[in-house]
Amino acid sequence: MKHGLSFHHPVAFWLGCAAVVAGVLAHLPMFWMGRYTDWQMVGMPMDATMWSGMALIPVGLALSAYGLMPRLAQMRQTLHGDANAVHFHVADGVALNREHWTLVMVLVAALAVDVMKPATLGFVMPGMSLEYAIDTPTASVLALVALTGTTVGSVLWGWMADAFGRRAAILLSALMFMGTAICGAMPTFEWNLAMCFLMGASAGGLLPITFTLMAETVPAAHRGWLLVALGGVGTSAGYLLAAGAAAWLEPMFSWRILWLLGLPTGALIVFLNRYIPESPRFLSNAGLEREARAVLAKFAGTASSRAVETDDARHPGAPVINEQHPVTGLRALLRGRHARISWGLLLAGLAWGLVNFGFLLWLPVNLVQMGVDAAGASALLARSAVLALPGIAVVIALYHRWSSVRALALFIGLTALALLAFVAIGVLGLKSQAVTVAATVALLVSVSGVIAMLIPYAAEIYPVHLRGTGAGVIAASSKAGGILGAGMGVMGFFANFTVSALVLAVPMAVAAAILLRHGVETRGQPLEDIQQALGS
Repeated sequence: MKHGLSFHHPVAFWLGCAAVVAGVLAHLPMFWMGRYTDWQMVGMPMDATMWSGMALIPVGLALSAYGLMPRLAQMRQTLHGDANAVHFHVADGVALNREHWTLVMVLVAALAVDVMKPATLGFVMPGMSLEYAIDTPTASVLALVALTGTTVGSVLWGWMADAFGRRAAILLSALMFMGTAICGAMPTFEWNLAMCFLMGASAGGLLPITFTLMAETVPAAHRGWLLVALGGVGTSAGYLLAAGAAAWLEPMFSWRILWLLGLPTGALIVFLNRYIPESPRFLSNAGLEREARAVLAKFAGTASSRAVETDDARHPGAPVINEQHPVTGLRALLRGRHARISWGLLLAGLAWGLVNFGFLLWLPVNLVQMGVDAAGASALLARSAVLALPGIAVVIALYHRWSSVRALALFIGLTALALLAFVAIGVLGLKSQAVTVAATVALLVSVSGVIAMLIPYAAEIYPVHLRGTGAGVIAASSKAGGILGAGMGVMGFFANFTVSALVLAVPMAVAAAILLRHGVETRGQPLEDIQQALGS
């Protein structure tokens, strides 16, 4: 595993890749036939070539997964931690070099592709609804299915990153992107639902893994701001790519081309993986000391002899950090020494999903009911979003310069206060546009700040054999909140924005209090020291 494209079972991996690509390409002839019907394929019978392609894709994914899977003994060691392993790392005094910046740029590209997939939903749904002749509530099921997929994928891929490795999980996610590109050639809405769930699973999984790999590779002095910036830049780039592709390609090839882009964008991530090393901490925990040292030397630059340190070298005579938990797996997050902070992060993620996919989603409707005309409501929200953009710079500065845990708790608390401002607007019957804009800007800034810090913080606080799982579970909580928010919206809960704002402010405030009480500082701290602080 010294080079970017070496695997445990390379023949199986590349055969799997070829099968996935062949399976997607087998759908293109029928898609190309659609040029005679304005690219509409609804009602077309699926021919033998298409069915064969659908069969090839899961076979290819299974082969590739086997190609990336380490031996069972190594999996057991990485999942439970090895108390006798030599824990070493790049010294935190090492300056950022070309290898670090290459990794940052590659992960930004991967994250942009990841965000692009679910962002495409909004551009796909109008054309899909028209072609399949479905109403808006039926079409909204697609978004709900995709959101469910991201929730499942965040947990599953997080576990996979701890078992198979960070690079392996990223590659599997990319292959899923490629395989689910066949959404663009499905003749029925039901097949789109199934493919959209799988697409959501791969998209939900990649997000926490990129943060996990970054946290374990970048020196502590730069880790915090780079993690937050990665999320902000990658997310913005993903939405821009989705919007650009829709504006450029959809008029020529209909909404279907936006799904078919999964093949080249997924292949791009596979190619870029040659520039993504495996995490040195994962390799060390798996007992692959030689491979870990090779990665460390790569990131150490000219100071390799001084950059690779063991825990004993950093803290002579210090007690060995006990990475073992009385319980393992998912239970370790909620019953081990990380339990209290995990509950705080889970509550924050769940409440964030309710606000973002519930309260904010229904805010335009509520503004109209408050007397703002529909066009005015859209303009107000657009203006508020623009005013909220500089907030990400404030988030990065606070997380990096002030305090990671207090910055996260601050923005969670500010979200609660912004919700209470809407409660005041409703109770007092205020009709001031300036007050409404101020409350909306405050909510957008605080909500954006929470999600920008939530998963990066989770990627810093868990031990190496639980880091992928922990980050994945926290990411899943935000998606689960979205599912709950969508369901509550259908039931009419957010129709009364005063009551809904008050109800959502409570878990936000509680989460902020938990993190202030039990959170641990990660700013500039080596990951090993964070574990020592949590264990004390």
